[in-house]
Amino acid sequence: MDISEKQPETGGIAADRLRSLVDRIERLEEERKALGNDIKDIYGEAKSAGFDVKVLRQLIRMRKQEAAEIEEQETLLDLYRRALGM
Repeated sequence: MDISEKQPETGGIAADRLRSLVDRIERLEEERKALGNDIKDIYGEAKSAGFDVKVLRQLIRMRKQEAAEIEEQETLLDLYRRALGM
């Protein structure tokens, strides 16, 4: 029995393999949605505890960056502020 006999093909596409991939993607999309809701809840908790959510998001974004990249951005921001008289 060769592979084509194990997986029915429709127009050259292995239907079982395609179905498996689609099912996995759908499960992961559901998990992503659930995680997104969990993150939203945590931001709501932070806000109710008195934290500024906008600043918290910026802090989390910065933690993903390299120190040199953060320093470069801060230097440019300072330069731009001075140029605008801020």
